Amino acid sequence: MQVQFNSDSSVMGTENVAERIEAAVRTKIARFTERLTRLEIHVRDENGPKHGADDKACTIEARPSGGRAIGVTEHASTVDDAARKAAQTLAQRLERHFGKSDRHGHDPRPEKVL
Repeated sequence: MQVQFNSDSSVMGTENVAERIEAAVRTKIARFTERLTRLEIHVRDENGPKHGADDKACTIEARPSGGRAIGVTEHASTVDDAARKAAQTLAQRLERHFGKSDRHGHDPRPEKVL
């Protein structure tokens, strides 16, 4: 699974922040990594230099093999908290997505035959 991390200029985009957030997200969705081809993590400060409650946002987009992308966005007062919330929400959505396809036992995107 390929992981891409993006941050805007107002969020400290140092290696430490990227590594810490990526590790937390990978841990949370570890059981789905074999079924995902790519993961994109975007963190940003929506107010820039101004401060405010829950102004940090984290968007995570997961791309299942052979399926549509699944994305979530969460807000919090820190980037780490926003990433933790987004990873939790994504894990729940992936559980629902893969759980349905496992229960029904069919290809999520069958080819049309004319």
